Amino acid sequence: MTLRVEATIRGGRLTLDFTGTDPQVQGNLNCPLSVTKSAAFFAVRVLTDPDAPPCAGAYRPIEVIAPQGCLLNARAPAAVAAGNVETSGRVADLVIAALAGARPVPAQGQGTMNNLTLAGEGFTYYETIGGGQGACPEADGPSAIHVAMSNTLNTPVEALESEFPLRVRELSLRRGSGGAGRHGGGEGIVREIEALTPMRYSLIAERRRHPPRGREGGGDGAPGRSLLSGELLAGKAEGELSAGDTIRIETPGGGGHGGQ
Repeated sequence: MTLRVEATIRGGRLTLDFTGTDPQVQGNLNCPLSVTKSAAFFAVRVLTDPDAPPCAGAYRPIEVIAPQGCLLNARAPAAVAAGNVETSGRVADLVIAALAGARPVPAQGQGTMNNLTLAGEGFTYYETIGGGQGACPEADGPSAIHVAMSNTLNTPVEALESEFPLRVRELSLRRGSGGAGRHGGGEGIVREIEALTPMRYSLIAERRRHPPRGREGGGDGAPGRSLLSGELLAGKAEGELSAGDTIRIETPGGGGHGGQ
């Protein structure tokens, strides 16, 4: 799928035109226009004044154009669940890259929420998993966190294991996953969960084939990996777990900034 944006600054106004983006798809990666606007506003805010109140007045000078029926302005009844949690990250990436000529911008962060759902008899468990964020022109990227569209925290191991038939086999930093550079990218997370009873799993993730890119000579972050009992999974997968099976998520690291 192709996403496009053209950023035009005239006086005190900014136009973000997503014309040329592919049409909406049958899967759930479509965005309603509200999600596209939210991701675009986020990107502009972090590059200009992160402390500005997030209100209608702050966003009034920004015009977002996305043709109806495209991936970023889908018509009902298009499925949009992954548009909110994953495609929104691509929108933020696009806007930040488009504004690189006007403002110093960071390298790319993990760019995914690593959405994992586990469901069995009498329970459903859903979590998102943080990762490495991109380095800035003057600072290393933070490790093992969510930014952008997530606004979620990790589930503590003790809470997860006491409430669900799950065992956390590993929760650690993914050492070496951040991109090298004058300022290094943040490290991702390793989270491995064992099923104690039969259940189903669903995984929606990005940045498994394409790594988070470095900037200004900085190295790329490591792409993510997802494994079912040691066997590599696609970024988007679903299936059955037997007791003793494990799901291992190795989240992407952030890109580095500047040559070493």
